[in-house]
Amino acid sequence: MARSSKLESGFQDRLIENLKDLFPGCMVFKMDQIQGIPDLLILYKNKWASLECKKSAGAKKQPNQKYYVGLMNEMSFSRFICPENKEEVLHELQQVFKP
Repeated sequence: MARSSKLESGFQDRLIENLKDLFPGCMVFKMDQIQGIPDLLILYKNKWASLECKKSAGAKKQPNQKYYVGLMNEMSFSRFICPENKEEVLHELQQVFKP
């Protein structure tokens, strides 16, 4: 059963489906073991990205999230993603994953 779209988990579930449609063959891992590490790790061909899911643009950020999103963005690509900026972030990710 699908989780509620009003919750971050429901947004995350639909986002994973969108990622798999946009990037056929990609691998998406939920990364919830360490506080602050972005929620999702996406592996696609020879590239990777991470995304921290939020239920809305105004949702509270947990300690260390800004640090890890920034650090992982310097390494490859990392963003906070929510329903309000989803299309923009996915467009940026498409540019990063282009051959």
